[in-house]
This record gives sequence, C-alpha cells and structure tokens, in this order.
Amino acid sequence: MISIWEKGVFFAPQDVIIIGSGFSGLWSAFYLKKKHPNLKITVLDRGVLPCGASTRNAGFACFGSLSELMYDSKTMGVDKMLELVELRFKGLQRIQKHFKKNIDFSLTGGYELFYEPSTTTAELENSSGYLNTLLKPITSLKNTFTLSDEKLAPFGFSSTNHLIENSLEGYLHPGKLLRCLLQKVQGMGVLVMVGIDVKNIQKRGVLMKVNTNAAYQFSAEKVLIATNAFAAELLPHAGITPARGQVLVTSPIKALPFKGTFHSDEGFYYFRNVGNRVLLGGARNKAFSQEETTDVDLSDAIQKTLERYLAEMVLPTCKEPYTIEHRWAGIMGMGRKKTPVVEQVEEGIFCAVGLGGMGVALAPEIGNQAAKLLMD
Repeated sequence: MISIWEKGVFFAPQDVIIIGSGFSGLWSAFYLKKKHPNLKITVLDRGVLPCGASTRNAGFACFGSLSELMYDSKTMGVDKMLELVELRFKGLQRIQKHFKKNIDFSLTGGYELFYEPSTTTAELENSSGYLNTLLKPITSLKNTFTLSDEKLAPFGFSSTNHLIENSLEGYLHPGKLLRCLLQKVQGMGVLVMVGIDVKNIQKRGVLMKVNTNAAYQFSAEKVLIATNAFAAELLPHAGITPARGQVLVTSPIKALPFKGTFHSDEGFYYFRNVGNRVLLGGARNKAFSQEETTDVDLSDAIQKTLERYLAEMVLPTCKEPYTIEHRWAGIMGMGRKKTPVVEQVEEGIFCAVGLGGMGVALAPEIGNQAAKLLMD
C-alpha cells in the first residue's frame, strides 16, 4: 500500500505520462515543459537505465553516409530521404545548442570506406555531386561529401580503395547526453521514475489509467509511448521491429592512426575512436532475422564477424597487440518505413517510436514533434 504522501506526489493524476526515459521520451518531456511550464509530467521506465539503445549505442553524431543516402533515395524516394536527413541534421544542431559543452561533442569528421574494387572514383564523385546538390539547402555546404583518398594511408586503411568525408559529422558521449537530459527535465519539474514496467493502458473517463508490474497505477489526461524498440508490447499493430546492434571496444592502442567516425556497407558497419581505443559495431546485415530480438545477449557469430572486420579493414597495418576489452548490445526500433512514427494512436494515447538506429540525431526533432502533437 502507498501512503497519502506518496499518493499526493508520486501517484497524483498527471497532465502527461511518458513511457520510456530514453532520448525520445526525455526530449519530448523537455519540449513539453519548455512550451508549457505548468504541465504536470511523469516519465516512467522499466529499467534503472533505458533498456533500448540510448546509452548502448556507438555515440555517433551523424545524419547518413553516402551509400546509405543513395540507397534511401532509391527505396524511399528523394523527397522522403531529404526529409529524414533534415530531421537528423536539425536534431544534431539542437543537441549542440543545449548540451555541446558537457557531452564530449566533437565534429571530428565522418568518413565512409569503400573497399570493393568495382567502386570507381568517377562513380563516387558522381554520387557525391548528386547528393551535394540536394543537401546544400539543409547543410549550407556546397560539398557535404568529398573524396578524401589521400587520408587512406595516414589512417592505415590499406584494405580500402576509397574514402568519402563528411566534415559535419562526429561523435558524442551518449551516457553524458542522457545524464544532461535527465538533469535538465528534472530541474524543470518533470518526475522521472524507474523500475516501473507498464503492462497496459486503459481509458478511464477523461483519464488514461496506466497499470504497471508493481500493482501501481498512474493516471494522466494524455500518455506518450516512447519505448521505441519495445513498442510492440504496448503497440502491437504499430509495426515496430526490434533490431539488436552489437558493439566491441579494444584495449588502448598507443599509435592509433585515425580519429573520427567511420561507416561502410550502407552504414551496417561503423567504428570510431574512443580516445586511443577502437569502438566497432554492426554486422546486423549478416543475420537480419536472428538480430530481430530484444535479447541483449551477444551473438558469437556477429562478434567473430566484427573481430575479422576489425583486423582486416580497421587495423590492417596495426603492429601493436590489442585485446577486446568491452562488448555489449543495444536494441534499436525499426518501423515499416524508415521515417519515425509520431502519431496519435487513439484518444489520449500517442507514440514516438521507430527511430531506425538514428535515435541520437532524430530524438530532439521527434521529441519536439511529439510535444506539438500532444498539445494541439
């Protein structure tokens, strides 16, 4: 049983309850409170930390590699691809505006490796020129993507034939970003409660009744579901599929020759430096069906694939011995389409899910959209 003191504070009816304290949920709370300071808002999460990908990603500040955007332009259409890039780009700008000094944000440059012999310089220049024209209204740069083959040797990428650079990308510390967001929204008066696993939401007059694992009940006029990869549990018809992203980190390498963020294979492989360590993730495209899971355990097959890629593509010229010191997995949420799902599900219930592995960049804009939707 709860006390009258708890009932009057922690379980009092709210204006908005947000389910999920990852980036989507916290950015939504931030913009709701910023625009409507008197709103009573509670954020609920099942874990001590968000269970998805917010603090379990690679810490990239990116908006799409050359091959990924070329693929998207063919499969989604040019207009939808540009709409998605603009959301990501604006999201990164919002992060820099509010938190850049405290989250190890650095525009070190982003790069894409092309190692197939069939990929020619002319082909890459044509693709870059095409996308640069399309992206100029978004990035304000004449050349967002540039051929940087001269950096292959200094970076030690002897197994790679071409390198495309994007000077507007870099990295950040996702743990510090989440901490900053938590501190910010709590300072604005948002209540964040962890260890609360929401089982279902019921309409009760003008209030939504939120039932949880611990026999607790919360109520609010409006509920926002921002659980992304785990959305299917509360939104079985939303079409959100979980996707596990696996990561490894090496021991320190004193003479690590590169700094920045790197992609290949339409973004399915990605690596960066963390100080003088290498963080490498991806290879989900080698086992799509097996990686459609909410299980954060690691797959031996994917980890071995990553280790081979590390040795053959990332550190082919490294003579210094190294070991793998850290491994983990995060769960992303993939929608039927690549664009996020921000919509009203039914009266009083809304969602902001399906960020497609780009939650760091997308969440600020998606949170802003969700806040507007809830208060319209």
